[in-house]
Amino acid sequence: MTVWIITEKSERVKLIDEFQPKIYVSASVIDLSRLAERLRNSRSVVKWTYTEKNTDFMNDKKSRTLEVTITDCRERLQFARKVLRRGGYQTYRLFNVDVPDVQAYLYERDIFPLAFVGVVVQSKKLAYLLMDSVESVDYQVPTLRQLYLKIQIAKKKAIPTFNDAIESISIESDNKEITICEGNERQKILSLVKLVQKEDPDVVLTEGGDSFVFPYLAHRASVNGILNRLILGRDPFSLKGKRQHGTTYFSYGRVYFKAPMRRLHGRIHIDVQNTFIHSACDLQGLIEVSRTCRVPLHRAARASIGTIMSSLQLYQAMKDDILIPWKKSEPESYKSGWELLVADRGGFIFEPKLGIHDDVVEVDFSSMFPNLMAMRNISPETIRCRCCPSSSLRVPELGYNVCQKREGIVPKTLWLILKKREAYKELGKETEDSKLEQIYEQRQTALKWILVTCFGYLGYRNSRFGKVDAHIAVCAFARDALLRTVRIAEESGFKVVHGIVDSLWLKKEGAHPKDYSELVGTVSREIGVPLNVEGSYRWIVFLPSKIHAGVPVLNRYFGVFDSGRIKIRGIEARKSDTPKFIHDAQMDMIQVLARARDSKEFMEKIPQTLDVLRDYSKRLVEGKIPSEDLVIKKRLSLRPSEYAHSVLQAIAAKQLVKEGVEISAGQTVQYIIVNSGSKYSFRRVMPAQLLNRHVRYDTEKYLELLLTSATNLLGQFRAADDIDDVIAHGQEQKQLLKQPI
Repeated sequence: MTVWIITEKSERVKLIDEFQPKIYVSASVIDLSRLAERLRNSRSVVKWTYTEKNTDFMNDKKSRTLEVTITDCRERLQFARKVLRRGGYQTYRLFNVDVPDVQAYLYERDIFPLAFVGVVVQSKKLAYLLMDSVESVDYQVPTLRQLYLKIQIAKKKAIPTFNDAIESISIESDNKEITICEGNERQKILSLVKLVQKEDPDVVLTEGGDSFVFPYLAHRASVNGILNRLILGRDPFSLKGKRQHGTTYFSYGRVYFKAPMRRLHGRIHIDVQNTFIHSACDLQGLIEVSRTCRVPLHRAARASIGTIMSSLQLYQAMKDDILIPWKKSEPESYKSGWELLVADRGGFIFEPKLGIHDDVVEVDFSSMFPNLMAMRNISPETIRCRCCPSSSLRVPELGYNVCQKREGIVPKTLWLILKKREAYKELGKETEDSKLEQIYEQRQTALKWILVTCFGYLGYRNSRFGKVDAHIAVCAFARDALLRTVRIAEESGFKVVHGIVDSLWLKKEGAHPKDYSELVGTVSREIGVPLNVEGSYRWIVFLPSKIHAGVPVLNRYFGVFDSGRIKIRGIEARKSDTPKFIHDAQMDMIQVLARARDSKEFMEKIPQTLDVLRDYSKRLVEGKIPSEDLVIKKRLSLRPSEYAHSVLQAIAAKQLVKEGVEISAGQTVQYIIVNSGSKYSFRRVMPAQLLNRHVRYDTEKYLELLLTSATNLLGQFRAADDIDDVIAHGQEQKQLLKQPI
């Protein structure tokens, strides 16, 4: 393992630690002995020994296993497959085979990224003295030198290709910008290498570094015969010129695309277009999850939240001597049809009462599901465990027993996240330093995403420590908690306006803040999970279904708190694929309504809201909206060639493919509508990358989108006819102006 240390004197020191991964084999005593004999002459094995480990985390018992130390980590999978074949795929079970090497190193050495340590070099091995803790919330992060790399391309067409030459290269670091624009392409690349070596950054940030920038740079270096000199890391490895394909995966009903990781050995490369944690929580959030879950920074930047959270569970398992199965084989427990009907129901929902409501208070449980999982000891090995059939702790409605003899892996890991997040929130309230407050906010937000994911991962079929029974149990406890909360609220004189899983909207005539404080205090003590007041609304509007006007929708509403803060859910302004023009129009209409103090004033503000709509309609018809404000973003669920129908995003994607762009399922396509009614599909939209000043947008189609956004807000208040009049007037203006489509 190559280990980079930042010393207290800010020196960057490279150390080498000899590390050989271990895998474990379980079988009968006779079969293990036979395998051990065959391993004596194996070149892939350094050594083997017998050890006692827990090979089935569902049972708290250790058994004899064979610990095999592999010569080369690159041969681990191949060796494991040979063992399986030798036993006819039934004799042997293998463990810890596919744990990432760097994470296995961190687990075994019991260290984590950016930990404060003392290091002793002993020949080819390192000994660590850990002077830090993952539980710490006031740790110091060394100053990381950052560099932002940008490349300007002399493109011959609208979209740059690998065959286009480099126009200039610019880097930003320490509030200074340096541009390399002199000399030929070969000289520019070599100047970049020298400049990076001189600046010696710890973190290199790019836009599209994984998907395009680094592959393009490697190709141009290869064209100029200097690929072996294109070294941007600290280690003497040049960028790889080979093009790699990303991966498309399905998660929570959506298809996603992830570009392949491009490493700069000795530095951390972050592609801001290929990272979730860094985009959501900046570098401080990335550092927090990397430290807490023991995942290298470059990997944490690109990994899903579930993968990051799993690392913490893997560490806890190895710490408890529990082996990680290579091929998960734990099936769901048998259930009758009736049991499935009772059990598999999700969270509890109270349908919202349509229309506008005054003086409504929203209360919600703090991290309800993670808290229930931790407090009720919900984990795959603790639900319906064999050791506690007469347990007094039972899952509501289902009667499943919960283990009382041991704490599960999932609760053990969740307590750490819950306590740290709560500590960061308290520190954020106490500090008067705005920079520190921002750091604490970024860290707690990063941990929040792990808590959001942990429940879903319990029921994920590929989760190492997931089982549907545990997932079902959490839902049952959550339903019970919400129903008990409603009962307490109604006994105190409150009416439920809406409720969804872990949140309630309550109303009580003449209620004072003290009444709500007493309610949340009583519920928090009764349920055991903190209930908080999200806020008190001046007014809130619950919206109906777009298809059935009289049917309420669970998560479509907008309202204004007493503080003036606006909250929206399920409308256009909240959706990522909404054009900026429609988003701004809807938010400006809501801003007018937000000045109303109650429902009566709300109704009086509707004419002013229509004036805003009229202004946006006029500007759209007169062609005063910039094209970039009309861009629609859609995620592809299939490869462009696999679409059977000419949906707009598929048309745009096919145009990009024709221009030489590689498009995969899961990627986002950006386009504007130029002629939605054209009989030629390729004339209906224009990809954002191909836009030019001569392109005219489809005014009628965008007026239709504007009409929909306004109707969603005001349609149930008998304003639909007025909205239609505004749009119809806009369409008449369009005809008079004879604006081309």
